[in-house]
Amino acid sequence: MTIIRAQIEHLDHLIPLFDSYRVFYKQDSNLLAEKHFLFKRLKNKDSEIFIAYLENVAVGFTQLFPLFSSVSMEAMCLLNDLFVDANFRGHGIGEALINEAKNYCKKNNLKGLAIQTASNNPAQHLYQRLGFKKDADLHFFWTNK
Repeated sequence: MTIIRAQIEHLDHLIPLFDSYRVFYKQDSNLLAEKHFLFKRLKNKDSEIFIAYLENVAVGFTQLFPLFSSVSMEAMCLLNDLFVDANFRGHGIGEALINEAKNYCKKNNLKGLAIQTASNNPAQHLYQRLGFKKDADLHFFWTNK
């Protein structure tokens, strides 16, 4: 397995994975909008995306967004997206992608990683096994749509 930091030239490998990820979260497939969204993230460098390859086939990805804590006055990342193609699950790819995200945080002296996921996502067991703790704080979200 090889994990690389995505660049614009990897967009065509990333789009099918991103589309499957969004469909998993019950969003409509929209390849053109997804390409535009990912292109902007990569072009503007406002997220870090890592892609996992097995024998030159893109099989998973994770996307990190920067966050800052006013209380600790430290930077951190939100691991907002983690996806492994269903045909390749159970082979340690998700764990490898998370470890790549952890290494990114260590290399850049970041406070850590926050994870946002659905409450019924079975990957929560993986997160806990890899040292993530459930945040007991109450979370709120306001939406404009």
